[in-house]
Amino acid sequence: MSGTTTSALHPRDDRTTASPTGSVRLETRPVIAPVSPRSGALRPLGLDEVRIVGGFWAERQEKNGRATLQHCLDWMTRLGWIANFDRVASGAQFEHAGREFSDSEIYKLLEALAWESARSGDEWAEQTFVDLSARVVAAQQSDGYLNTNFGSAGQQPRYVDLEWGHELYCAGHLIQAAVARARTHGRDSFVDAAIRLADHICDTFGQGKIERVCGHPEIEPALVELSRVTGDARYLDQARLFVSRRGHGTLADIELGAAYFQEDEPVRDAEVLRGHAVRALYLAAGAVDLAVEDDDAGLLSAVRTQWGNTVAKRTYLTGGMGSRHEGEAFGDDFELPSDRAYSETCAGVGSLMLSWRLLLADGDPRYADLMERTLYNVIATSPDQNGTAFFYVNPLRRSLPGLPASLDAPSVRAASSLRAPWFEVSCCPSNVARTIASVAAYVATVSSDGVQLHQFMPAEITTSLPDGEPVRLSVATEYPANGRVEVTVDSDAGREWTLSLRVPHWAEGHAVLTVDGARSVVEGRVASVTRQFAAGDRVTLEIPVEPRITVPDPRIDALRGSVAVELGPLVLCAESTDLREADSLATLAVPIDATLTRIGNDTVELAGSLSTYDESEWPYGPEHLARTTDNDTVTLIPYHRWAERGPSTMRVWLPVRH
Repeated sequence: MSGTTTSALHPRDDRTTASPTGSVRLETRPVIAPVSPRSGALRPLGLDEVRIVGGFWAERQEKNGRATLQHCLDWMTRLGWIANFDRVASGAQFEHAGREFSDSEIYKLLEALAWESARSGDEWAEQTFVDLSARVVAAQQSDGYLNTNFGSAGQQPRYVDLEWGHELYCAGHLIQAAVARARTHGRDSFVDAAIRLADHICDTFGQGKIERVCGHPEIEPALVELSRVTGDARYLDQARLFVSRRGHGTLADIELGAAYFQEDEPVRDAEVLRGHAVRALYLAAGAVDLAVEDDDAGLLSAVRTQWGNTVAKRTYLTGGMGSRHEGEAFGDDFELPSDRAYSETCAGVGSLMLSWRLLLADGDPRYADLMERTLYNVIATSPDQNGTAFFYVNPLRRSLPGLPASLDAPSVRAASSLRAPWFEVSCCPSNVARTIASVAAYVATVSSDGVQLHQFMPAEITTSLPDGEPVRLSVATEYPANGRVEVTVDSDAGREWTLSLRVPHWAEGHAVLTVDGARSVVEGRVASVTRQFAAGDRVTLEIPVEPRITVPDPRIDALRGSVAVELGPLVLCAESTDLREADSLATLAVPIDATLTRIGNDTVELAGSLSTYDESEWPYGPEHLARTTDNDTVTLIPYHRWAERGPSTMRVWLPVRH
């Protein structure tokens, strides 16, 4: 692949080169991160400013870079999804391999490779990006169109199936991969290809052209981010058109209803996220991007309201979103069944995208709370301990032991059994890969006031405040194994600034801040220290990571009479692997006065007079009696580790025996 690249962590300042549409200048000092808004309460720190140096997420990044990326490449190659681009480039008539959206998986892998190359400097990741992107670019048509399922010899014409064709969805993922490449390595032929594709989309879907939208949102946040990278307002204008058209019936009605496509009402009028969960979250993320760029307080307020109502009434304890298998959709308010939870992994990624954008816009720590919950209990749950098998959906109860997935053929996605190496619709593995590769970009931010630490990971932070004041920090923590977070300032400050650390909502009123040996209980949700820091200054936040009982809202019918156990940010579960052979999770009930004892970094023992219900010939009556065993125990493990020891049953919510 032609094109000059530069060091991942030191992109050149001047990147003005000629493009097919004229002169385009990329960001002169880009934030090496997926999102870089023009304004907002906070500015994100990029991969060149935050380096994770150990702990929970460093282990997952290492596994992602060492195993998951190669695993994704192998399956995409084996199934012929990558070869689709070679066939289009050759001009030959061919039978398309994979689903209509298979191109998007290659693009998400390219994005992951771009972040990984920048994060670790891995030569394999860099060379694989170069080789794979060259095959993609070779398939681009002369007017900028790029898709392997439409528009070539023997295929359907372009844009004849906007409901289900996913052409603009795929284009969005290509553009996001190109944004990652531009911010990490500068301009090259792949970035040029994305610009040509975006120009084609503007020419085709602009005002007075095809005034419709894609059935699957994704192009919206991609175009806004490309506008930020290039400074070209044309892409922002097109994103604005797509968002404003949504909800006005430009897509054909379907059996699942207009809400499936978020076509039932305009974005500004909606009060909650509904329909297909991933679609809804991607659209909302794009709307926040647009609102920030346009200083559109009304649009931002609408999405803020949608987020709040969705979190309050349509979100699982794990942070998972989407309760219906039919339509992969949100259910009604408080419709949150455990055993039939869909909670798609990709919806977890979408939730992370949306919450991060709102956090940058508003600075409210509740967005970081949901991000933490989703990271530890959805994103971390999908890949297995080797990084080569994945959950597509994430139910909170499994009533029957799963069956091992085939190692030789893609699995059907919807039924959660054991993690599978690949799926017929394999959107989740590559989505997890790009998220983990870039997770350092979600750790910290800066503002004119100082530095804000949102996620707790061992890290080295080197940045500067908006006025140029340099800041160097070292973060030491074993979180979530314990709640001690120690921040050491590594450079003298030229002026006074504020270091802020989020206090999780479950620790409010119980976190302790230590500065210069003085300890104080933190009031509120943020622990802050303001001073002219000197090298060697140390700030320690102690968060009580102890097991706690969680009770569901009584309006969640499926959970009434149950409790869950959490340990810091981790949701715990009971797994049949830890029960005696004669016991069953299906009939287990725990006493309301059960005791919780932590027996390891992430394991809890629940003890008390446990009960088991006998089977009966009729499940209704005035009373159902249980057999009770005194002083018995149940072991609870992190939900993200369930099904690692073979087929099992599992439940997060435990029925209470009063």
